[in-house]
Amino acid sequence: MIATVLVDTNVFTARLRERSLLATSYAKHLFGHRLAVAPQTVAEARYGALSAGWGHARTERLSRLIARARILPVDIDTTETVARLRDECRQIGHGLHQRHHNADLWIAATAIRWHIPLVAHDAVFAGCPGLELRTELDTANP
Repeated sequence: MIATVLVDTNVFTARLRERSLLATSYAKHLFGHRLAVAPQTVAEARYGALSAGWGHARTERLSRLIARARILPVDIDTTETVARLRDECRQIGHGLHQRHHNADLWIAATAIRWHIPLVAHDAVFAGCPGLELRTELDTANP
């Protein structure tokens, strides 16, 4: 059985840039796995394309990338996980409880709810309770 990993937005979209160092450094975390994304990742990627004024060809590449990934559904268990995780992060002072990290909170909660690792290059996920994080960041010295 092929294992699934949830991919955060910056790692997911790095694969659209030629010679991306980020894509190269995370290839080992993605190769041989089924790639899943949270709906927030799709929204962030689409918004980024719109705000940057991407042309048709690049937007189509993004569409194909999204079509190859499994978009995990938001269900009642996901929403409950978001609420519990935000409260736990608030109690311990973890940054994911802050409003400006709302999309990241949902992404982390999606990984936790579906019991799959999150592949991300964002320090806000380090130390998130209950999250299995796969990153190339030095999380020991944030």
